[in-house]
Amino acid sequence: METGRSKPSRGMVLRLGQHLDLALREKNQLLLAAGYAPAYTDSPLDVAEMLPVRGALRQILKGHEPFPALVVDRNWNIVLSNSGFALFAEDAAPELLRPPVNALRLAMHPDGMRPRILNFPGWHDQLLLRLQRRVEPTAEPGLTELLRELRTYPAADEPGLPSGTDDADLTLPLPLPLPLPLRYRDAELSLICTIATFGMSLDVTVAELAVEAFLPADAATGELLNRLHAEAPTGSDPAGAV
Repeated sequence: METGRSKPSRGMVLRLGQHLDLALREKNQLLLAAGYAPAYTDSPLDVAEMLPVRGALRQILKGHEPFPALVVDRNWNIVLSNSGFALFAEDAAPELLRPPVNALRLAMHPDGMRPRILNFPGWHDQLLLRLQRRVEPTAEPGLTELLRELRTYPAADEPGLPSGTDDADLTLPLPLPLPLPLRYRDAELSLICTIATFGMSLDVTVAELAVEAFLPADAATGELLNRLHAEAPTGSDPAGAV
């Protein structure tokens, strides 16, 4: 195979993809390049077959209330969120809340969450690092364009990394977990982000979904979020739903 004198079998292509730790989408692309049909389905989230997945996601998001939680796709577009998402949507420009809402754009845009994130330099660096690590092995056009766009936003007021650090050096260790101190009206919240994915998925769409849940980092934040949730009227999901 290395010399081009023999063609890899379908099983060998899948084995290579497994050893290279490729995502399902990349494994499908590898199979297509070798002349084979894709091995994994890529189903839209709104088809009937995905009803159990949508139900599971809604149950997870509901279970996290009153704390914010959202489901993002491979491009960090929000496909579903719970009522706690209103904390993030507060005071954001209307165009940033038009579906599909992009979680990274909402967080980093000057007219989004950025003015309310009290440690924005640190979050700026960590979010760019996460996106860069996704772009580097795949060169996926949508993610590459998103990274390019986010880098055009005005730089953080204070350096989140040591002076002189550029994007190529964004491999420095960052505090884990990095708290999200967020100003909400007259209060300050402290949140910690957790990320969950489906295990052993054989569908590309499902494998690329991630649930990002924000939990209180202190008792005061938990008490405030519980009170806000109890006082809030029932409304629609500001980020849309599947």
